[in-house]
Amino acid sequence: MSVYITSTGAFLPGPPIAIEEVEGVLGAVNGKPSSLRVQIQKANKIQTRHYAIDANQQTTHSNTEMAANAASQCLDRAFVAKENVGMLAVATTQGDLPAPGMASMVQAELGLAELEILTTHGICSSSMMALKAAWNSLRLDEHEAALVVSSELASRLLKKQRYEAATKSTFAEKRIDFNTEFLRWMLSDGAGALLLQNKPAPKGMSLRIDWMRGFSHAHAFPTCMSVGSAGRVEDARTWQDYDSYAEAEIDGALLLRQDVRLLDNILRMGVDGYLRLVQEGVSKPLDVDHFLCHYSSHHFRDKILDLLDAAGVGIPEERWWTNLYTRGNTGAASLFIMLDEFLRTDEIEVKEGEKILCFVPESGRFNTTYMQLTVVKG
Repeated sequence: MSVYITSTGAFLPGPPIAIEEVEGVLGAVNGKPSSLRVQIQKANKIQTRHYAIDANQQTTHSNTEMAANAASQCLDRAFVAKENVGMLAVATTQGDLPAPGMASMVQAELGLAELEILTTHGICSSSMMALKAAWNSLRLDEHEAALVVSSELASRLLKKQRYEAATKSTFAEKRIDFNTEFLRWMLSDGAGALLLQNKPAPKGMSLRIDWMRGFSHAHAFPTCMSVGSAGRVEDARTWQDYDSYAEAEIDGALLLRQDVRLLDNILRMGVDGYLRLVQEGVSKPLDVDHFLCHYSSHHFRDKILDLLDAAGVGIPEERWWTNLYTRGNTGAASLFIMLDEFLRTDEIEVKEGEKILCFVPESGRFNTTYMQLTVVKG
């Protein structure tokens, strides 16, 4: 049975924040401007982004609220009543609460009556996991419609108070190390939503999901991106193993980290995975009309291009489309936000029958996910 994305929605909190305004919102740690900010922003080339906190580091929108706003927009644009949605799948790196699951919170916020729910936890690829579960549910004819939402509120982990609390510890006596500060200038907030149905929308464009695949390489590499440990090999404790949460915070165990030395592995694994799909006959590079690739920084764009070309599966750069530079890196929500804007952009006329290849890598412990869509007009 074919399954179609028949409606999309997105929510980006607050006004666009320009690169020179970012530290004013997140705050200067201990009142000192960052010595790394300009270097990292120059590499990622993100010009504007959105935060769900204000200049006083106070939350303006919860993660649940952002997810519900994106979902409401998606449902408002749909040709199906929300009462007919049989499944809600929600993805996020970190919900507002450790428990219950994010899907429960979003269901309540939306006021959706009895339906099947799923919360997927991870980092960037968790949205693809939620989407695949909903896709499979419709293919099994369990539901006629499913709502898939992904929302990220990274800024609460990036505000100055988090780092100031940890500067009492040994690792930060002199300065915050690069791996700890790196993501501070990379991530932003936002939410996206997709409605799946077992038939195309009666009007406008729908996207048929042709296939979805994923390959995890967690067995082959150490953790690259994480929150919940102090980031020391000799200390295996997680934030829940400390005598108190305050002790964990002081030791830096609640800070978000990225081991930048490992990042090139995700590029290589991503290209290897796509080469495998080509060799299996699942995908044909020449048939790809549009390539939506979630890369976290412009720094990686040329590397991906070169690796794809070297592997003989290159996709011409003019077929690439991204909104990274104006919307920022919204983690798991990035692809959904990207798809929503892509379908509405005046830059490209999306035509019936065209194929869209989507690639979402995750550097947490190296998971690579892929999806092909075909444009269908009602």
